[in-house]
Parts: sequence; structure tokens; C-alpha cells
Amino acid sequence: MSITIDITRLMARLDRLGQIGALSGGGVKRLALSPEDAEGRALVIRWMRELGLEITTDVIGNCWGIRAGEEDGPPVVMGSHIDTVATGGLYDGSLGVLAGLEVIEALNVAGARTRRPVAVAFFTNEEGARFAPDMMGSGVAQGALPLDEMLEVEGIDGVRLRDALAAIDAAGPAPVGALKPHSYLELHIEQGPVLETEELEIGVVTGVQGISWTEITVTGASAHAGTTPMALRHDAGAVMARIAVEAQQIAADHGPPQVATVGRMRVSPDLVNVVPQEAVMTVDLRHTDEATLQKAETRLWRAAQEFARAGGCAITRRTLARFEPVEFDPALVDRVAAAAEARGLRHRRMPSGAGHDAQMFAPNCPSAMIFVPSKDGISHNIHEYTAPSDIAGGAQVLMDVVCQQAELQDAPEFQTIETGQLP
Repeated sequence: MSITIDITRLMARLDRLGQIGALSGGGVKRLALSPEDAEGRALVIRWMRELGLEITTDVIGNCWGIRAGEEDGPPVVMGSHIDTVATGGLYDGSLGVLAGLEVIEALNVAGARTRRPVAVAFFTNEEGARFAPDMMGSGVAQGALPLDEMLEVEGIDGVRLRDALAAIDAAGPAPVGALKPHSYLELHIEQGPVLETEELEIGVVTGVQGISWTEITVTGASAHAGTTPMALRHDAGAVMARIAVEAQQIAADHGPPQVATVGRMRVSPDLVNVVPQEAVMTVDLRHTDEATLQKAETRLWRAAQEFARAGGCAITRRTLARFEPVEFDPALVDRVAAAAEARGLRHRRMPSGAGHDAQMFAPNCPSAMIFVPSKDGISHNIHEYTAPSDIAGGAQVLMDVVCQQAELQDAPEFQTIETGQLP
């Protein structure tokens, strides 16, 4: 038989980490570099230390622990994040980190040796909920984002990233790029409804959609809501509304997998009887094809400029985040699919609609992801839930692929077992 994960142990860790920043009614709030994040980091690092890992933290607060192999060299890395959105669930990000700990503990318990080192990591500010852009820590570590610029980013609370790092003593001595993996694997909840709808247990992730986050500011003129004729208004709020509708129309015209989301809308002076002088909004566009994503961006901005001209308003834009679509390593993706097949787990290949740390590693080393179902497709929500049996299946696939990538010594043959039989 092959080395198996202990789902009871993994679920206990998920529950324990979920107590830090716990919200009423379920869920968790651990914004990046907050006091709650600091407590979560300390707990995960303690677990790493208890497993005998060599722990390293870099200058932006990314942290990883390495289990030595029979030979020195780049480790096979499992990773994700432990920061959350303000109304997060227990599984988003945390599952990838804690499943990585479980893989290492199962190897330890079995007394197993691997030729290559094996590591587990968590990365700073993956969510982008406090500091933009998202995937910041992994992006800096892998050369996609400039460290100096990211350190000066101001969060939604007005705190600079460098000051937030200092406030919880999260920055370490290791330089950017210190973590150089042989390969990278990330287990994650799907955060969507596809796997559950199709009654599947594993998503074999082929890549990540391109992501475009833009902040648009419309400037008009305040006026009395009762005495100013419609034709004489410079209504920033009305222009913003037209842009929001256009974003939806772009998604409808392009069709799947194009998506468009207006996540924030704010008007000033924000009074019931005053025409808005300023409107600020964000637009999130995503597509698996870079050329199509660029077309969506161009169409939206041209329309926004026209709406502003027609409304007698000025308009500006600011890029918050921009990542091109990423394809994962075909051979490693095939290995994930083969592991799911060997375990008798129903699976399908699919792209990720959300951004993940794995996309930052993909240009630099073979990378892949494993999805497990999300109940009702819910995520970034206190009701986020994935059944333990599904978590067990995903963690076991992770274990099997890591054992292959790290070259488990005297590796036994894989044994096909049903999800319900997983320990």
C-alpha cells in the first residue's frame, strides 16, 4: 500500500487555524499582516517546527519549511496562503498549507525517505483584500512584482505594507527569490460550482485565467437633486452606472469563460438629494485567452470615456492588478490526473477562474493545482464548506504526486481505493 494521509489530523488543524479570527456564524477574518494573521502565522510555524522542518522567512513575510531529502537540491514545494478576506471561510488557502503539513507528517510517521527535499509554504497577502494586488508575496518571490514598489503599497486602512510587516514582525532575513522549487503543487477548494454540479471529486487544473483589475474615477459636479435639470447635470454616479452595465454586456457578448465584476462602487458626497460629484469603481475582467482579455479591456475603457464625455464628466483609470493567463506544466498536470485515476476519484480537467499563488511559480518551475469541490460553489463567505471526504481525496492525490515528484525511495505501488475508504 502507498503512504496515506490522516484526514482526522488534517481536519483538526483546519479547525484549529479557523479559530483564529473566527467570525460569528462561522468563517474567519484574517486580513494580511493583521494581528490575527500574526497569530495564524505563529501557529503554522509552530507546527512546522514540531515536524522538524528547516524554516525560512523572506523579506516580504513568505515562510516555508523544508524536509530534507536524501540529496540536496531544490525542493518539491506545496503551498498556498493563510490570509483571508473579511468574510472568509476555513478552507480557502489554508487547505493548501495544512494539507502540505499533513503530507510531511504522513511521510514522517511512515519513516519515508525522498530523494528530493519536500517543502510546505505560505505566502503573504494572496487575497489582496487589505493590500492590492493579490498574490503579492508569491509574485515578489518569483520576480513578477517589484519588492520596493510593493513595500510602499498602502492598504485599505492607510497602512503601508512595510509598516504592517514591521508591526507583526513578519519580515525575515531571506532575500527575494530565496525559495527556488524543483516543482510546485497547490491543493485548493474550487471556489465555484462545477465539480459539485458534475458530481466530481477532483479538478485537475490546467491553468489560471488572466486577471485585470482596474479602478475608474469619474469626476462631475455636485448639484441639487431637485432644482438641476437632467440635461444640465454632470452626474458622476450616472456615468459609473453606465460603465457597470457595459461590463456586464461585455461578458454576455464574449460568452464563457469571460467574466466581469464591478466589486466596489462609491459616490461622493453620498447624499440622497445631491447629484454625485465623484464616483469611484473597480472592474474585474477575467479570461483564459490574453487577446480576448485585451479586447474586453479596450472596449470597456472606450465605452467609459464615451459615457463620461456624454455626461460632461472627466474620467481617469488606475491599474490595480494585471496578470496574463497562465498554463500549468502539461506533464505535471497529467501526473495529477493519473493520480486521481489511480485512486478511483472522479475528475475532470478545468481552468481556474480565481488567481492563485501557483500562477506565480508557473513561469519558473513545473507547477500544477488540484481542486476539490466547494458546496454550492460558495467561497469568500462564512458558509464556505468542503466535505472531509472530498478534502481527503484531494490531499491523497497531493501526497501521491509529491511522492512521485520527490522520488519516494522504495516507493510502493499505488493502491486504488474509493474516497470513502480514505483514512
